[in-house]
Amino acid sequence: MTNPLQADLDHILAQTEGLWEELRGSRLFITGGTGFFGCWLLESFAWANDKLGLNASALVLTRDPEAFRKKAPHLFANPGIRFLAGDVSTFDFPTGEFACVIHAATEANVQRCAEQPLLVFNTIVEGTRRTLDFAVQAGVKKLLLTSSGAVYGPQPPGMTHIPETYTGGPDPLNPQWAYGEGKRAAEMLCALYARQHGLEPKIARCFAFVGPYLPRDAHFAIGNFIRDALRGGLIQVKGDGTPWRSYLYAADLAIWLWTILFRGTSGLPYNVGSEEAWPIAQWAELVAQGFTPCPAISIAKKAIAGSPSERYVPSIARAGVDLGLRPTVDLKTAIEKTIMFEQKRRV
Repeated sequence: MTNPLQADLDHILAQTEGLWEELRGSRLFITGGTGFFGCWLLESFAWANDKLGLNASALVLTRDPEAFRKKAPHLFANPGIRFLAGDVSTFDFPTGEFACVIHAATEANVQRCAEQPLLVFNTIVEGTRRTLDFAVQAGVKKLLLTSSGAVYGPQPPGMTHIPETYTGGPDPLNPQWAYGEGKRAAEMLCALYARQHGLEPKIARCFAFVGPYLPRDAHFAIGNFIRDALRGGLIQVKGDGTPWRSYLYAADLAIWLWTILFRGTSGLPYNVGSEEAWPIAQWAELVAQGFTPCPAISIAKKAIAGSPSERYVPSIARAGVDLGLRPTVDLKTAIEKTIMFEQKRRV
């Protein structure tokens, strides 16, 4: 059966082909391997493993292997991918040697973040600590942490693109920022383990994305817009439509994460995202244009004249200068690809 992501996977491999030798004949350990990031990491790993004859393998930690078998049966059945059932905060350490660790497990469910912020914070921090302890025991040096742009807290008015050198942060007394504070603590743990144990943590501060496997109930507004349109109803903008967002296509996300893992500077954070930003209402319009007939858009609140627009947009200059990374898939194509994939999944 032809993989519906074949064109994307060929593109990822063309952009990363020189990176994979480090995994030849080796094992990779991944937490969060069954989520949005994880699916793209596994898809691209499996593709490179096959096309380049790496004879590598990936061990994926997941709470529910059976659920992932139903979600992505071709990945579950791939001979180069194995699964370890367990919770990221308490999992039993697997035996044997590993070349690298990718810690992509996180808690991004909007409802859980709002209703159980303590659980979210603890899961991020204790999961990171457990993963770092495993890396130390296994003698692994390179570890990739998928952190978040939430570590910066609210983007200051007048700052169009937030750089890694910005040292602001979330309000530590506001439970609303439990996710961002958890990611800040996770980064600090990486720094402490690097100093004490000689680890080489690579930090990817991830912003917003669009692409196949995107969850429809998370903090990515564009995924919710696609969900609304697929259901045949209104595309609902819950706020006033004025916040600015940018989205990077998932194939580019995979390219960036693999590049940061293998070539990034240890302990130096890299923003991962796109600098091409538009107001949320305009993103809703772009999604609507991808459907026939074009669905209507409902904006819940009226914008207050003169109020500054909230922004969540990264500067990606460091990734460009240091690693030669840039977005390679234009936004119109990214949205079209995502819609086509989700429509096929519903058939």
